[in-house]
Amino acid sequence: MITFIRQAGLFLIVGCILASSCKVGRDYVRPDTGLTPTFRGTDTIAGTADTASIADIPWYDFFTDSMMTMLIDSAIANNYDMQTALKNIEIANQSLRQSRAAFFPEIEAQLGGTNHQWRSRDFYSSPASKWYGRDGQAEPSENLFMYQSQYISSISMSWELDIWGKMRRQNESALAEYLQTFEAKKAIQTSLVATIAEGYYNLLMLDAQLEVAQRNLRLNDSTLQIVKLQRDAGEVSSLAIQQTESQMLVAASLIPQLEQEITIQENTLMALTGRMPDSVYRSSALMDWRMQDTYNAGVPLQLLANRPDVRQAELALRAANADVGVAQAYRYPTLTIDASGGLNAMLPQNWFNIPGALFGGIISGATQPLFSRRRLKTQHEIAKLERDKAEISFQQTVMEAVHEVTNALTMIAKLNEQYAIAERRVATAQLGVKNANLLFKSGEATYLEVITAQSNALNSELDLASIKQQQLNAKVALYRALGGGWR
Repeated sequence: MITFIRQAGLFLIVGCILASSCKVGRDYVRPDTGLTPTFRGTDTIAGTADTASIADIPWYDFFTDSMMTMLIDSAIANNYDMQTALKNIEIANQSLRQSRAAFFPEIEAQLGGTNHQWRSRDFYSSPASKWYGRDGQAEPSENLFMYQSQYISSISMSWELDIWGKMRRQNESALAEYLQTFEAKKAIQTSLVATIAEGYYNLLMLDAQLEVAQRNLRLNDSTLQIVKLQRDAGEVSSLAIQQTESQMLVAASLIPQLEQEITIQENTLMALTGRMPDSVYRSSALMDWRMQDTYNAGVPLQLLANRPDVRQAELALRAANADVGVAQAYRYPTLTIDASGGLNAMLPQNWFNIPGALFGGIISGATQPLFSRRRLKTQHEIAKLERDKAEISFQQTVMEAVHEVTNALTMIAKLNEQYAIAERRVATAQLGVKNANLLFKSGEATYLEVITAQSNALNSELDLASIKQQQLNAKVALYRALGGGWR
């Protein structure tokens, strides 16, 4: 038995040396992404090409509205997509543990007994085995059944030596897939944070537009009353009343439409937070928000570390690269070591009779696939093509990320210009309404001029609220495009 233990130890040492001697497949090297030093548009909105990025700001510091942060916090805790992502992380963790267990031998313990029976030599015309009789029990006649018992307690081990690095590549692939689930969870959170922020800003815009519609409805109604008085005085015809009332109904029709959109938007926000439909409290108004002059976008290279979808695509490439090594290793011989040892006896009283009941053995073998070489080669070639596909997907994800950042920077810059123009337009339209009403009351302007002025004011104020919301959403789009929201 001592000799057996020494032999087993020698085999294990040799196995460890062989297992660390070589590794199939090439190690992962990040492909060239072709990233430029700066983003296009940084000269207009992002200032200098600094390495600081708003993506490094936690979402609860980037968004300062108290109600919005409450909604985001609730969504992160209760959103069903987030809960599913957490379960996917747990599943991947179990797979990773399983892949790591492949490095260790499989060990099994056995405890039990067997009982054999057969006919005596007269029946089979062959000698019967020695009869192990019980104390005080007579030996049976030769034409009866013979019984033999065996009692065993043993430990067996089977170990596949990782001489080609197959298991290391499998573990590398499993680790990359495990980390992908974390990045997927981050991507869901980033999307969730941005979606709630955009939905909240949209709600504020609808509130502002509803207020504009209600204010214009009151103004149009006041104008209609004046026109009716003028008609009674014979100064205008019934056509003036009809056209003025028609303009009033334009503003009136907007109110139920906007109220409908507000309710739907509130329900959408509640669904994202995992709650039943309910109203949403607003802790601020749309026009209370002020846009910054500049936003730090950092440099394109930071996207590789900040964007969860980019990280996920690169981890998929890592996993595909490791799978190539696994497929290659399957084409080579497999070296295994099997060993077993324990106690064996034919009588229970001799079961633990040491050293007489001891037994042990060790076997090593190599298995080389012969008739499945074509299949294994095909799997290897397919694995290499899958790696090429993963690299293409990674390159595409990086390119799309850069485009999203550039588009967001452009949107912020141009929407700032549009907002400045829209503010001037609103001021001009409101002044036009004021002057038109004064002239109309003094008889120096017609009702058509008043209607036109009110229509211009309504449209300009609605547009101003829309542009303001687009500004805020562009800020959110930049934050998300840079990889912000998961911290």
